[in-house]
Amino acid sequence: MAGIYIHIPFCKTRCTYCDFYTGTNETQMDAFVDALCTEAGIRKDEIPERVETIYFGGGTPSRLRQEHLEKIFDTLHNHFSIAPDAEITVEANPDDLSEEYVDMLSGLPINRLSIGIQSFDDRELKFLSRRHSARQAIDAVKRCQQHGFGNISIDLMYGLPQQTEEIWQQNLDQAIALNVSHISSYHLIYEEKTRMYSLLQAGRITPVGEEVSTTMFAMLINRLTSHSYIHYEISAFAREGYFSRHNSSYWKNRRYLGLGPAAHSFDGDNRSRNIPSLIRYIKGVESGTLNRETEHLNTSEKYNEMILTGLRTMWGLDLAELSTRFGDKYHRYCMQNAQKYLDGDLLKIEEGILILTRDGIFISDGIMSDLMWID
Repeated sequence: MAGIYIHIPFCKTRCTYCDFYTGTNETQMDAFVDALCTEAGIRKDEIPERVETIYFGGGTPSRLRQEHLEKIFDTLHNHFSIAPDAEITVEANPDDLSEEYVDMLSGLPINRLSIGIQSFDDRELKFLSRRHSARQAIDAVKRCQQHGFGNISIDLMYGLPQQTEEIWQQNLDQAIALNVSHISSYHLIYEEKTRMYSLLQAGRITPVGEEVSTTMFAMLINRLTSHSYIHYEISAFAREGYFSRHNSSYWKNRRYLGLGPAAHSFDGDNRSRNIPSLIRYIKGVESGTLNRETEHLNTSEKYNEMILTGLRTMWGLDLAELSTRFGDKYHRYCMQNAQKYLDGDLLKIEEGILILTRDGIFISDGIMSDLMWID
C-alpha cells in the first residue's frame, strides 16, 4: 500500500495561526500545476506499488479550478497504478464550496472531502481570520452531502483565547448535528512566525490554562464517543468504516510520495522534503533538478518513529513487531520505561499490543517522550 500527498501552496487569505507553506498570490497557479505534473512524471518510479490513497492538502486545494484538477488526475493515472477503490481526499474551505464548485467536484474521482471549519462561532472565526461564517460552514457541509459526498471530515479547534466551555460545547453540538463521518480536532498551537504568535508575544492575547485545555479535550472525547464516533487517533474521531485511510498510513509507517513545494515523502528508510519555495520549486522542476532534502533514518530514529506513530492510535504498539524490527535491546528499553505508566494505569498491554489508556491519552506527549531512545 502506498499513498500520494499533493501540496497546494495557495490560499485566498492567510489565517493567523497557520505556519504551513502557502501564499496568497495565485498568479502562479497554472505554472505550479504544470510543474506538479512534471514532478509526478520524474518521480513515478518511486512508487511502483498500487496507490491506495491520494490526498490534496495545503494551503487550500479548493482554490484549484476544474482544469487544474482534471490535469492532475490525468497525470496521476498516466504515471501510477491507482487502485479502483482508492481514497481520494481534497481539503476545502467552506466559502469555496459554492453550488457550482461542489457540482464540479462531484464529477471528478474525489470521494472524500476534508472541510476546514475550525469553529461554528463567528467571533472565533473572525479572530482566526477565517473567510467564512458559521452559517456558510453549515450550508457548505449540507451542500456537499446533497451532492453525494458521504465521506466528509471537518476540522475543529479548541483552546482558543477567550473560548469558554459553553462555546466549545456549542461547537461540538453543531458538529454532531451535521452527521459527518469524520471529525478532526486540534488544540491551538502558537507557532512561531505566525500572527497569532506575535499577538501572544505582545501580550495582546492570553492562552487558556492547562486545566481548561484538559477539560475541553475531555468534553471532545466524551461528546463524540457518546454519538458513535470512534476515537481512533489522538486528534481524530470517525464513524465505523470512515477512518482516514491516508492519515492511517502515516501512523502505520507506510510509504508515501509527496508532490509540490514543501511536500514530504517517506520510502521506509528515508524522509525527504521538497524545497518550501514555489518559485524555486517551479524552476527546479523545469530544469529537471528537483530541489529537495533527504534524511536517512538510523535504527534509533526508526524506533522513535514507531513509538510516536503507534501510540497515537487505538491500534497501539505491536511489541512482537518492535522486537522483530529492533531486537531485544530496544524492546527491553521500551518496556523498562513503560513500566511506571503500566503501573499507573496510563498504559496497558492487550494481546501483545501496548496502548494508551483513557487517562494516558491526556499526557500522551510525555509518555511517548519517555519511551523514545536518546543517543
